[in-house]
Amino acid sequence: MNQPRVAAVSRDELHRFSKAPVEAIELVADLGVRGDAHAGTLVQHRSRVRRDPNQPNLRQVHLVPSEVFETAERMGYTLAAGDLGENVLTSGVDLHALPVDTRLHLGDEAVVRLTGLRNPCAQINDFKPGLLKVVLSRADGTPTDEPAPSTTSPEVRTVQVIRRAGVMSVVERSGMVRAGDPITVELPDGAPVALGPV
Repeated sequence: MNQPRVAAVSRDELHRFSKAPVEAIELVADLGVRGDAHAGTLVQHRSRVRRDPNQPNLRQVHLVPSEVFETAERMGYTLAAGDLGENVLTSGVDLHALPVDTRLHLGDEAVVRLTGLRNPCAQINDFKPGLLKVVLSRADGTPTDEPAPSTTSPEVRTVQVIRRAGVMSVVERSGMVRAGDPITVELPDGAPVALGPV
């Protein structure tokens, strides 16, 4: 198997659905991506800020495997780096299968710790009608266009769906990250805990 790698990096100073691809991003410990609207120790996603602006930011860095883009292509959707709002597009690692607290070493310096799954929302269909079915399926694998339950809804733990819109993480060690950088996966000690929506 090929060495997992960073395929592309993106950021955006404003709260928009997609992010602009850039040559490099700087990850800052406990904050996120320098110059990105979602950087901060406290939650930055607008819907979460409205609910509770004092909750910790578990979504500092959004990573999406490029294999999601390949699936989208087979289903008739063309995506480019940053289109799904990801900061890091990866290649060669099944991010969705990794447990909570997995550490990803990105390049020579930066380290992020996985906190959970991105919860696919209606904004995905607003970006490209029907795209939600690429990243969200019912428990039986049937693609669905209906958004997953909100992370604050009691249904989030009982409605069984398969989320494939990427993973969220926090920055544990600062560093620059560029396309082509190697990714090293460090699994946590103890029994693995599956990623859930955050």
